[in-house]
Amino acid sequence: MIDLTGKVAIVTGGTRGIGAEIVRTLASHGADVALNYRKSADEAQAMVKELEAMGRRALAVQADVSSFDDAQRMVDTVVEQLGGLHVLVTNAGMNWDGVVWKMTEEQWDRVIDVDLKGTFNYLRAAAAVFKPQGWGRFISVTSINGLRGKFGQTNYSAAKAGVIGLTKAAAKDLGKFGVTANSVAPGFILTEMGESMPEQFRQAAIDESAVKRAGKPEDVAWLVAFLASECGRHITGEVIKVDGGQYI
Repeated sequence: MIDLTGKVAIVTGGTRGIGAEIVRTLASHGADVALNYRKSADEAQAMVKELEAMGRRALAVQADVSSFDDAQRMVDTVVEQLGGLHVLVTNAGMNWDGVVWKMTEEQWDRVIDVDLKGTFNYLRAAAAVFKPQGWGRFISVTSINGLRGKFGQTNYSAAKAGVIGLTKAAAKDLGKFGVTANSVAPGFILTEMGESMPEQFRQAAIDESAVKRAGKPEDVAWLVAFLASECGRHITGEVIKVDGGQYI
């Protein structure tokens, strides 16, 4: 049974899509949850109210994941206001696609800063809390495109591949302190962004999968909750695909 009672979690990018479903799922299993936002204050506060209605403590902190200082400040704020930190889910990410011969330095830097550096920023700050308490769960949300690469996504694929390497190294750094570190790699998940894709691209992603359907945000969130709990205590350094067989 997944039981996160008494645990405090941070979920970056937790106001919409996969991140919002992760927030709800962790809270439904007993965790108090903090999430960050950069501009969408109304969405973040709506999520806080939703969690409070579930009987959970919740906190929204304005923080840019690409900022080293913002990440440290958010972790400090969560520890102070919610009394600790036990689970970190780095879900925030972005893509800014383009073929490699046309990609600008700005496109490259921004995606790397948000997707890869942002993951490091939060892990580094959270590890300082996890290590002395002898318990912690770090779950990074990567992508199957970090495993296989994808046309027009050299920046995104590189960033997500980097997240996988970072997570595996963290598993070795932190394992002896009772901390696990795992990556979850979604394939095509039908979020607001997916629904706005042109039909031919959406169908092409579905056709790649073995099950011939799009994933849903809860498919990812259920795995995250499992890994965050004692159920996943002997799993670390893994990359687990949630893709309906799209990768194969």
